[in-house]
Amino acid sequence: MKASVNKNACIGCSICIDICPAVFEFDPQGLSEATTTFISPTLEHDTKAAAEACPTQAISVM
Repeated sequence: MKASVNKNACIGCSICIDICPAVFEFDPQGLSEATTTFISPTLEHDTKAAAEACPTQAISVM
């Protein structure tokens, strides 16, 4: 599984970081970014929850 953040849609609200800090963090511009290219099975649930909670639907999980 992989996650990516659409920087054009992200508003930097930090919901994804609050839900899954092992996968998401702020970039230098204050927007969220995925910090790993492969998400371990133990983090899949939280990663999906972060994507679902994103108010702008900026997170894609594949």
